[in-house]
This record gives sequence, C-alpha cells and structure tokens, in this order.
Amino acid sequence: MSATVRLTMAQALVRYLAALRVTTTEGDLPLFGGVFAIFGHGNVAGLGEALYQQRAELPTYRAHNEQAMAHAAIAYAKANMRRRMMAVTSSIGPGATNLLTAAALAHVNRLPVLLLPGDIFVSRRPDPVLQQLEDFHDGSVSANDAFKPLSRYFERIYYPEQLLSALPRAIQVLTDAAQCGPVTLALPQDVQTMAYDYPLEFFAPKTIKFHAQPAAADQIEAALALLQNARQPLIVAGGGVLYGAATEALRCFAEQHGVPVAETQAGKGALAWDHPLQLGAIGVTGSPAANSLASQADVVIALGTRLQDFTTGSHALFAQAKLLSINVNPFDVRKWHATGILADAKLGLAALSSGLKDWCSAATWQQQARQQADAWRKTVDHITGQREVLPPALPYDGEVIGAVRRSSEASTERDIVVCAAGTLPAELHKLWRTSSAGGYHVEYGYSCMGYEIAGGLGVKLAHPEREVIVMVGDGSYLMMNSEIATSVMLDKKLIIVVLDNRGYGCINRLQQACGGTPFNNMLEDCLQGPLGAPQIDFAAHARSLGALAENVKTIPQLEAALQRARAADRTYLVCIATDPKRTTEEGGCWWEVAVPEVSPRTQVQAAREQYEQARQAQKV
Repeated sequence: MSATVRLTMAQALVRYLAALRVTTTEGDLPLFGGVFAIFGHGNVAGLGEALYQQRAELPTYRAHNEQAMAHAAIAYAKANMRRRMMAVTSSIGPGATNLLTAAALAHVNRLPVLLLPGDIFVSRRPDPVLQQLEDFHDGSVSANDAFKPLSRYFERIYYPEQLLSALPRAIQVLTDAAQCGPVTLALPQDVQTMAYDYPLEFFAPKTIKFHAQPAAADQIEAALALLQNARQPLIVAGGGVLYGAATEALRCFAEQHGVPVAETQAGKGALAWDHPLQLGAIGVTGSPAANSLASQADVVIALGTRLQDFTTGSHALFAQAKLLSINVNPFDVRKWHATGILADAKLGLAALSSGLKDWCSAATWQQQARQQADAWRKTVDHITGQREVLPPALPYDGEVIGAVRRSSEASTERDIVVCAAGTLPAELHKLWRTSSAGGYHVEYGYSCMGYEIAGGLGVKLAHPEREVIVMVGDGSYLMMNSEIATSVMLDKKLIIVVLDNRGYGCINRLQQACGGTPFNNMLEDCLQGPLGAPQIDFAAHARSLGALAENVKTIPQLEAALQRARAADRTYLVCIATDPKRTTEEGGCWWEVAVPEVSPRTQVQAAREQYEQARQAQKV
C-alpha cells in the first residue's frame, strides 16, 4: 500500500503546484512563479492558510484589484513565452466576477493562467451565503459558472480526492501549445477545508517538458505544390513564432527563399526591425510596405497567427492571395479555406524549407520588398525624430514614441515596452523598433483598456533585470491604475508614460470616420455638470500611490524626465499632454465597422455608402 499524507484540499492543491518544475534555457525552474491573491470569506480560511504554509516554495502576492492581478499573471506568462505561469485566487462574488474580463483576455490571446475563485458551500447548510447568487431554476449554479465559456478547461471541486484527476488535466491544458489558455478550478469554501489521505507520490516533483508538433508529410506535400508555383509570397508572422521559439528558423527561411516578412501585433519581434526583408506591421495598423506587398502577394504564409481582422483588413487586404497556414491549433490552421500544416512553427518551416530546396521568390519581388522596407524605415526615422512642436500645438503619439525610443537607445535589447488599447497600439505597431522576441509586449487580441499597468507589473515579475516601460493613455489609466501601489510594494519598478489627450481619442476619431459627430468620448463632448470636466493631475495621483512622478509639456522635457525615471529607485510616472486628433497618416488599411443603414444625417449616409463599397473587396 502506497504511503499517504493527510491534507486539506487547499493544502494539496498548493503543494502540487509548488512541486511542478519546467525545463527552460536557464535550467529547471518552478512552473508557477507565484500566486496572486486577494482574500475574502470564500478563500481566506482554506486556500489562504495553505498558501501561508507553502509561502517559501510558492510566493503569494497581494494585489489591489482582482482583474488587475489576473492581467499581471497573464502578462507574466506572455513574457515567459508561455513556459512559466501564475495562479490567481479570489473570494466568491465580486472577487470572482472581477476575474471574468481577464479570463476572456487570456482565452483570446491563448495565454495560460490558473484561476482559483472561491465558491459557495457544497453542503448548502448556510445558503444563501454572503455574495451568493440564487438561480430560481438551478440550485447548482453559482457566479463561477460564468467562467465556463471563458475557460479552456473548467471544473468545480466537490470532493478533495477530485484533485487527483482535476489538477493533471488542468496542467495539461495550461502547457499544451494548441489548447493553451485559462483554466478555472472553482473551489467551494467548505471543500477547501476538507481533508483526504493523498498518495505521497502525487506530490513528487514533476518536470514539464514542452513538445513541438512535427508536420505531416501529406500536408507538406500540399503546401509545396502551392508554394513552388508562387512568385510573390509573403510571410505573416504571428505570436506562434515567438511562443514556438522559431525566430531563428523564420530568419533562415526568409533569407534562403527570399520571402519578405510582415508582423502581427503578437508577432512583432519575430524578425529584427532592421532586417532587409522586414516589412514591419501588417493590417489596419500596418506599414505601407507590408500592406502594399500584402495586396500584391500570390501566396500568404500565415505563420502562427489566428488571422484576426486587424491583420487581414477584415479579409480584404490580401483577399487575392492563396493562404498557407502553419499553426499548432487545428481551429486556426483551417481558417478561410487555407492549405494547412498542423505543426509547430519551427518544425513546420524546417520541413517546408527542406522540400523547397533551392526555390526562391521572384527576384523582382525581393527587390521591391527590400526597397519598400528600407523606405519605411527612413519614414519611421523622420516621424519619431521630431523633437520640436510649436505651441499651441501638442505632440502626438509618434513623437512621444520617438522620445521613449531615444531614451532607451543604449539599452534597446533590454527594454520592454508594454501597452494594450486605444491609439497607442497602432502607433507602436508601426513605429516601435525591437530586435528581440519579447521586447514588444502589446495586448491586442482583446484590446483591453486597463491591462497596461497591471501587465507591466507581470512583465517586471518575469524579467526584474530589465527596464519595463508602460505606455498608456489617460482613458486606460483611469480605468485601472491600482497596481502602481503593488509595484512600489513589491519593489518592481516600472516607467509609466501617460499620454493625456483628454478622453478616448481613438474612438472619437472612429466615431467621426463612421459619420458620427463627436459625442461622449472626449471629456469636452460629454454631459457635464456646472463644474465641468475635471482637470486631472496624473502625476499627483501616481505620487499618492507611492510612485515618483512629474508632468512635462514638450518632447525635450519628456526626454529629460525619462532619464530621471531610469535613475529612480521606484516606479516613476511621466505625463505629457498629446494631440487627440493627429495620428500617423502612413500605412493602415480598411477595417470593417458597421455603419447605420438608415440615418437622417448626410455624414452617416455617406459613410454607409463608402462602407458598402469597401465590403466588395472582402474574401468570403
């Protein structure tokens, strides 16, 4: 009979997580970098006590907002290329439902996070407990059922011994390249405290090894038949290139076969910014070089990308091209009638290159790619090199990005820029330069306002030796900023650059592009009382959370402030007022946003007519 140890369910769960290891380039490390926790009556007595007992092996981090701490955990996993991750625990009720937005974000972005929300009593003895939902038709429903469509795997733990099967299943999903995403284990608070005699071998240290899926021979044959007849191919590099450690394989393939490369938001950094075949960002936020060649390509190789509408121009950008998709996920590889290779990006490229032998794209195509890529790099130099903006004009995002870039010129490969929603991801996708995988960390699958600062904290936890620069608009800052305090408390310094355009400038421009009139986006266009819109001092606010901070007015002042921020001993915020109307004109393509079919306003009618015309170019 095997040896056992008597533990509560919560103790067993924490002990199991603490024992897991993973093989990385730095050697074997804990799979879980820690647990973010905000305690309440649904988890403090059971899971809280268990985490205290294992605090040396599995650190617990306190946060100030449940959604924010989950964002930080997700960013930690992304910064570790999905090889390491974190768990997150909350109480029942609002603590749990605050995690839902983050769960959706992780689901969309295919990023691992283990969610451990407290749940209501299985015994039902004290029903209804504080914060409990009561479904009049199904007594088994709790708020945590909302996680089901947002999780790759969901299980409610009704018995302590259930962990023996639930935990291995959860880890399998979290560490599988194709299934990867959020896992939710709902933990009823009475079950957390129940004891069971667990087999000791269940807690023996286990080392997770990630396995790359090879390409099937018949799929390679079909891909070769397609590609060998191509003269103007284009690679669209997605996040799968980074997560599959395929950046070197991509460079070799592009050079050997003369195939230019464009990058999605998740794939930025897959090829060095100054590589001759690097066309830059593609799609709605794309460069003119990438979008020009995309509109002419005869074959597009979608490498590790889920083909989001911002990448495809709502299926209008490269509608003329045949699609070859290389992806580990069957769901993605079959999109839009593609010829598919179900494989890891590195192994898929290697197999394809072996079959192609000496095949190359047309010499004129390669020449065009190099010329347009070089021209775009010179344009970026011009845009980001602007230092003087004559008053009363305000600088715009591109000029601010240039200042941030110059501040990091001496440590370009060490800095990580973090962003999420609004105008900034578009400008960063076009204008930020990185030569390393992971130097660009932008959440744009879910485009979640409020991710930025919390995400920056997660990145800093993953890479404490690197400078993490969070770029955030005033709208996102106001939505979620509490983890500034957490960063100070944990001594995880961030440099935060707030671009204050006095509202939701991005959506204000979109509203007008669709024929609308400025309404309810910029503070000046909102319903107001007699005191008018608030004059917000973001630097003062950051100082109240324990950070150092200052406001600046000009690009030279910003550059000087960033040097002070780099020398500081804690999180440092710099705020600069920016132009809400001006954006980078170069690049971009159509994006489908539905315009009203009926409206009394002529501007909307005109926008609808343009919308109908643009839809004709879509591939269906």
